[in-house]
Amino acid sequence: MFLRLLELLACTKCLSELSCQAEEVTSENEVQTGTLTCKQCGAVYPITAGIPRFVASDNYSASFGYQWNSFKAEQIDSMNGTGLSAERLCSETGWTPEWMRGKWILDVGCGAGRFLDVASRNECEVVGVDLSNATDAARANLEDRRNVHLVQASVYALPFRSGSFDGCYCLGVIQHTPDPEASLRALPRVLKTGGRLAVTVYERKPWTKLNAKYLLRPLTKRLNQKALLYSIKGVMPVLFPITEVAFRIPYLGRVFRYAIPVANYVEESRLTSRQRYGWAVLDTFDMLAPQYDQPRTQSEVETVLRSAGIVNLKRLNTSFLNIVGEKGAPGDSA
Repeated sequence: MFLRLLELLACTKCLSELSCQAEEVTSENEVQTGTLTCKQCGAVYPITAGIPRFVASDNYSASFGYQWNSFKAEQIDSMNGTGLSAERLCSETGWTPEWMRGKWILDVGCGAGRFLDVASRNECEVVGVDLSNATDAARANLEDRRNVHLVQASVYALPFRSGSFDGCYCLGVIQHTPDPEASLRALPRVLKTGGRLAVTVYERKPWTKLNAKYLLRPLTKRLNQKALLYSIKGVMPVLFPITEVAFRIPYLGRVFRYAIPVANYVEESRLTSRQRYGWAVLDTFDMLAPQYDQPRTQSEVETVLRSAGIVNLKRLNTSFLNIVGEKGAPGDSA
């Protein structure tokens, strides 16, 4: 933890300032181990492996911690040689490097640092927060980035002072939380007035639950994570070649994508066949393992964001339910 992050951090219990008691500090003023103590209520939070920890590691996001520590590098642009994550971050936020320059940006649900890798290439400070120990994978991937900060914490109790950030994005995370509406409501507080918010959520349509993954999930989400991953790796040599053909069939390909719960991105020419195979294993696990998968409608998302003070709401033309807006001043109407 770089000490400049302390200016943004706050107690999750009372939102008061924290003091830092460092035990091990690097030559670059990065705290490796130590504690954070609330100046008001006395709550104590550990810093281990350079990351402030505001939650216990054993929680509903354990599958994501296992997932991203098992697949650290697959979706990191600087490691896989593609620009897929950069393209997605740009398309789902609408932000430019010029706008991000000099700003503090928050990545909620950062995983192994897929989008942190992209955002941190700009002249800004980027904070990644995740409930799981995926933060350790992100640190391993991005330990050379001096403008990347990592925090293990819950979206329901973000450990930051109100109005700390110029921008916040949360892509593909909200539906995997126990209470998606509460998760959405938690984001605007940490934005400055005029700060930008971008969220991407799985969209619920009348036919959404017909997807085969929802038929399997009552079983797969209860399986031991290692056993589930082992099973997916076991069937993938059979299912991957089948989906290579089935997913490419005009019109019927969409039906097969619903019927066969395998994430094979046959349309993505920038990935080699080997890379697509790795992504298929990763994202099939991502479909079947999470404790929660609760898609939302556009109306539900916009209603919550408006009530939380986000104005100028707009849906972007992307593959998911992708909403952007700005933090309004008190009294502003959405």
